[in-house]
Amino acid sequence: MFILGFAGCIGALRENTFLLKFFSVFLGIIFFLELTAGVLAFVFKDWIKDQLYFFINNNIRAYRDDIDLQNLIDFTQEYWQCCGAFGADDWNLNIYFNCTDSNASRERCGVPFSCCTKDPAEDVINTQCGYDARQKPVSGIPSCRLVRRVLEELLNLRGDAVLSSSLVKEVDQQIVIYTKGCVPQFEKWLQDNLTIVAGIFIGIALLQIFGICLAQNLVSDIEAVRASW
Repeated sequence: MFILGFAGCIGALRENTFLLKFFSVFLGIIFFLELTAGVLAFVFKDWIKDQLYFFINNNIRAYRDDIDLQNLIDFTQEYWQCCGAFGADDWNLNIYFNCTDSNASRERCGVPFSCCTKDPAEDVINTQCGYDARQKPVSGIPSCRLVRRVLEELLNLRGDAVLSSSLVKEVDQQIVIYTKGCVPQFEKWLQDNLTIVAGIFIGIALLQIFGICLAQNLVSDIEAVRASW
């Protein structure tokens, strides 16, 4: 981008048609690449969703191996209020957070602190809030116990023990950690802010088209003046 901007600036100042044409052509190539990427992203959105899922899960595996990656994941989970790619159980992929009996880590069956729901009254971040978050019940809290009991009774009436167990577990977890995955949360954010995102891309495209038109117009003026000599 620096070379492209430099070519456009020097080409305009020195009335160099070669640099102006270079600027115009490559700006046009960038525009069409962006347009192609947008069309492909819409057509292959399911494939992109799968790739995003694999990307997040691969980063979950390496969470403790790279401090920069760790900070990025923590920022993402805090900002989107999510945990894992599609849920908190994705952290089973990490050797420190998985729930296997062979895991001797203190973080076993837990999640990073960035998955924890925030208490506005807390000024200091509790970095251990995710310990045992995916195995301990929180039904000792009166309000949680009531919700849990009502949910169990409703689901037991339906006779679906598997569904009952999974939903009760999710109710338990929602008090302590975010249970929604980052991929669904990102999709929801895009849908909620579709107008803003589309406006930004359209604005960038218009600026690029405007730059191409200005460069071509300047080239035409320079060539017309030279032809009159």
